[in-house]
This record gives sequence, C-alpha cells and structure tokens, in this order.
Amino acid sequence: MPASPRTPPPRSSRTGRKAPHGVLEVDWPFFGELCRALALKVFRGYDPDVVIGIARAGVIPGAVVASILQRDFASVAITRTESGARPVVLAGPPRLVTGKRVLIVDETCDTGDTMKLAVNAVRELKPAALKTAVSFRTGAYAPDFHALETDNFIILPWDRDVIIDGEIVMRPDYAEKLKELGG
Repeated sequence: MPASPRTPPPRSSRTGRKAPHGVLEVDWPFFGELCRALALKVFRGYDPDVVIGIARAGVIPGAVVASILQRDFASVAITRTESGARPVVLAGPPRLVTGKRVLIVDETCDTGDTMKLAVNAVRELKPAALKTAVSFRTGAYAPDFHALETDNFIILPWDRDVIIDGEIVMRPDYAEKLKELGG
C-alpha cells in the first residue's frame, strides 16, 4: 500500500520558519479561505438578512462573511476590562435586527461568554431568527457554524503586530506565549 502524503509542519507566514507546536499563525490568504469556508457553511444552512460582528476581532470575519453573502453588516462591541474578567457590552446591536434573520460572528469561541452576551443583546431586539458563527471553535461552546476547530493558540494577522512607542512590534502577550510554547 502506498504511503499517504504527510502534511508538512506549519510555518510562519512571515519568516518561513517552523511555527512552535501548539500555535496556529494565520496569514491573510488563509484567513480569506476560512471566511469563504464559513460563508459557504452559513449559506448552505441558514439565510441571514443581517450579519453582526462582535467588536473588536469578530468584526473582521463578520464583515468578510457579510460581503461574501451580500448581506447587511453591523457590529456589537463587547470587551473584557481585564484578562479573565467577564465580558461586558459596550455598544449593543442596532435596531435593524428586529424582525430579521441574524447571524452573529466572532473570531474565536472558547467558553462562549462573549457569544452568549451578544446573543442575549440581539434577542432583546426580537429578531425573526438567530444563529452564531466563528472562524475558530477553540473550546466547549458550540456555535451553529465554525470554519475550523483547533486547540492551538491562534495568532491572527490583524492581531500579531501592534504599535508600541512608535514602533511596529509583535504583541507582547503573543511574544510571551510563543516563548512559552517554544517559538
């Protein structure tokens, strides 16, 4: 029996170096493919009128999915004031969700705390139907749709580099996590 082809180890999109074990570095082309896959899953299983992205990071895949589906897009702002703290709604969903079929999108979903808060905020405005979607399912919470399920630490292309003291550098928490994981 012929040997099956082996998947090469993941590489960083910037340097060509091997990514540390347990890390998924997402580059822009891969992110685009994930959004296309997610939009296709949503199209086959649900027909939203409005896509709501959870700010900050869920706005990016949400806007792309909305564009691919050719649907209206809006956002809801939810954040955690501290690492490990419960999320809070900063800006709720727009009234245009009332009576509409709504899809809420976030970039990842672990415990579901943020998604549950967004779902409750949208439900208060009486949508006709409501479903959830994420780029990455990373924990026990099960959204209605996801593009990829992984246990890896995810580095998204828009989160990797930040400006600190006028210089573009890798986010300090990402650099620390990569060091911890052997990168």
